[in-house]
Amino acid sequence: MNNDENIRSPQPEDGAPATPEASVPPLAAEEVSGRQRLLAGLWPPRLSRAQLIVALLLFGLGLGLAIQVRSAGDDSALRGARQEDLVRILDEVDDRTQRLEDEKQRLDDQRTELENSSDQAEEARKQTREKERQLGILAGTVAAQGPGITLTISDPARAVAADMLLDALQELRAAGAEAIEVNGVRVVANTYFAGEGGDVQVDGEKIEAPYEFTVIGQPQDLEPALNIPGGVVQTLEKEQATVVVERSDDIVVDALRPAQRPDYARSSSP
Repeated sequence: MNNDENIRSPQPEDGAPATPEASVPPLAAEEVSGRQRLLAGLWPPRLSRAQLIVALLLFGLGLGLAIQVRSAGDDSALRGARQEDLVRILDEVDDRTQRLEDEKQRLDDQRTELENSSDQAEEARKQTREKERQLGILAGTVAAQGPGITLTISDPARAVAADMLLDALQELRAAGAEAIEVNGVRVVANTYFAGEGGDVQVDGEKIEAPYEFTVIGQPQDLEPALNIPGGVVQTLEKEQATVVVERSDDIVVDALRPAQRPDYARSSSP
């Protein structure tokens, strides 16, 4: 045997695979460590404030573009719709508009009705207050003010009796007197005079001359009613009384009667 053949390393049999190296090649190790460093640099993300603002702006811009594209798509859908579909859509829009108009008209009518109701209620309250004032004047429970006359009767002879003063009162009422006061006593529907000359009472309260009638009404009607021939003034002058009638645009009747509640009468209104 030859020396060269003894030193030659044994060769693998035909078809047997070559045995791989047990260790990782240096190049592969370098690739693994570089990938790890890349991942470590990207995650977790480290964003600065400026980068975050830019990201939000880009997000808003993208959202706006998406909405615009969608709107354009809707318009394109309408442009591509059939004539029958467009007519149907238009009818639906018209119906919706009409329903809204009807609702608006209904609300306007309700508002007008409420306003009228408020006006009617306020008018009713105003009329009620006015009626209460008028009844208060007639009942003598409220003061009254207006044009009228002052009738002053002096009785130096003490000859003016209660019936003469009652005649003067009736003449004033017939001439349209609305409120009357005699020597601080309010005259009402059931007022009466009693007594003889120099000792006269009004509703049980004694009064003395001069007798002063403070009267609210039309002066041009009240004064002539007292001065008619054979009337109140001439009758009193025959008894040596002095009668003075003065007109005024501002007469105040402020003597009051307490309000009395009837014992048996009740309102018949519901």
